[in-house]
Amino acid sequence: MKKATLIFLSLIIFCLLSEVKAQVAEISSPDGKLKLNVFSEEGKALYSVSSQGETILDKSPLGLITNESDFSKNLKFINSKKDVVSKKYSNKKIKKSEIEYKANTLMVSFMNADQFDLEIEFQVSDNNIAFRYEIPSMKDHFSAVVESEVTGYRFPTKTTTFLSPMMKPMSGFARTAPSYESGYKADAELGTKADYGYVFPGLFHIGNDGWVLLSETGVTSLYCASHLSTTSEKNLYQVAYPNMAENNGFGSSGAAISLPGKTPWRTISIGDSLKPIVETTIPFDVVEPLYEPSQEYQFGRSTWSWILWQDASMNYDDQVKFIDLASSLQYEFILIDALWDKNIGKERMKQLVQYAKSKNVGVMLWYNSNGAANDAPMGPRNKMSNAVERKKEMRWLKEVGVKGLKVDFFGGDKQETMRLYEDILSDANDFGLTIIFHGATLPRGWEVMYPNYAGSEAVLASEMLYFSEDVRKQEAFFATLHPFIRNTVGSMEFGGTFLNKFLTQSNKDKNKRHTTDGFQLATAVLFQNPVQMFAVMPNNLADAPKFQIDFMKDVPTLWDETVFIDGYPGKYSVIARRHQDKWYVVGVNAEKTVRKLKLNLPMLAGKNVELINDDKSGTTFTKQISINKKGVYEIEIQPNGGFVLKN
Repeated sequence: MKKATLIFLSLIIFCLLSEVKAQVAEISSPDGKLKLNVFSEEGKALYSVSSQGETILDKSPLGLITNESDFSKNLKFINSKKDVVSKKYSNKKIKKSEIEYKANTLMVSFMNADQFDLEIEFQVSDNNIAFRYEIPSMKDHFSAVVESEVTGYRFPTKTTTFLSPMMKPMSGFARTAPSYESGYKADAELGTKADYGYVFPGLFHIGNDGWVLLSETGVTSLYCASHLSTTSEKNLYQVAYPNMAENNGFGSSGAAISLPGKTPWRTISIGDSLKPIVETTIPFDVVEPLYEPSQEYQFGRSTWSWILWQDASMNYDDQVKFIDLASSLQYEFILIDALWDKNIGKERMKQLVQYAKSKNVGVMLWYNSNGAANDAPMGPRNKMSNAVERKKEMRWLKEVGVKGLKVDFFGGDKQETMRLYEDILSDANDFGLTIIFHGATLPRGWEVMYPNYAGSEAVLASEMLYFSEDVRKQEAFFATLHPFIRNTVGSMEFGGTFLNKFLTQSNKDKNKRHTTDGFQLATAVLFQNPVQMFAVMPNNLADAPKFQIDFMKDVPTLWDETVFIDGYPGKYSVIARRHQDKWYVVGVNAEKTVRKLKLNLPMLAGKNVELINDDKSGTTFTKQISINKKGVYEIEIQPNGGFVLKN
């Protein structure tokens, strides 16, 4: 019996020693709540994450494979070193204008079987982890192709997911997919398969232990964008590179890099509540501007005829009506959409731009990104995809006084397409043009990296409300997801806030809206983008209540602060945003019953504020109310409804 006991104790000691030996480095967040461990086991690099002692990610794989050498196996730990990073920066285009970033850093070095090094840099801040790979030169080789990553995220089995599937390449309208325009499933089972993986960002709910948001940032022309893929292990998700069928099969699915080279950052936002998820700035904290702005760029509100008046409105007279509407609303811009080149032409466009200028309205013009990526027929075509033609066109745009472009119909996430995004942005800066991307990929830190960047669609946006009854029925459901997922990592050009009861030019007969006016007004704040293409129509000046028009005249698009108040993705969402000294607290409800909430609003404590809300019949009203000195206010949000509080 004694001998058996000794053997048993020896085995325990051996296991403990083996476990200690396997862990090679660790680092914590500045507040000590977040802990990351790095392991070297059986020639593989792994990491785990815990928050306040609870497992968030179990041992998850690290590494990548290049055409020169394999850094996913036969890895030997070399060393690690720690440091700190601290910086302050300003950016008026994101959810918070003044940011202070502090993180502890860890650099871990491994060597593979070919005697080549791989370094992994981790930055761990309060509630966030960012990491990337650094590949030194391989002897006399100074270039490589990264073919794939084994980077993974192994979740506890109790986790549920909030994910949007990648679209099938070369599917959809004119073979323009993938364009990040799929919907989401809320609280789906872990490991649920999708044919082409899931887009970034992805939200995960780890039972009572917290929330995790996965994404990436810092993607430039030097790399491809990536997404999430399920694996044979139900609880393990991996980073996946673009499908070869994207971009009509042209271009590599991996990334050609110069050595020494770095990958984009993989980001993990973690919270025991949704507050750190909504308020995270990690996509912007770890990137830097790539060039100086050629001028001070202007952002703001815009009118947009196409969203309800469609292609037929692409004529001179209708655009004059929307310039006049922008002037009446005191909006900064009008967006003139596809087919203007054919239906208006460049000579008359000069006149239209001058007319808009006389009304103090800037003009933004739509362009097709094609090219050879897909079959989108609308013009102008073949102007943005070629460097020579692009610069000629942008020179003309600057000469006539156009302020910016909305470029549409991109071909996927390959490095080839990332180059096109960057080339358009860089050239546009030379000519003082603001850029919005539509039919496009997720922005990955671009608000900081490109000074003239002003947002991307990359969401099932307002145009689908016009085209699809199913999407109209799910409008509130999707709206309650975006503040926690898509919009928290990057500007989201949604193009909504409809005051028409029917989503048609006539405002009658078909396409009935299922949400209240209070809901629509709330989304003007709930959705964040530095340039908002609002769907206010000329008829709304006469048929919408004055308080609604007054709200749409005053609502800003630039925010100094964003605060999570309450919510659950897919059910309801309440957030607060501050512009200078004015606070807007907004909420929407996707449930079939009234949502009763007790809100803690210290920013409005003791203040008189305007309330916009819906009554039981769904009619939207406004009144003045007082918030008590404790900042507590009880409110009811109607089904498919919304509210606004503003001081």
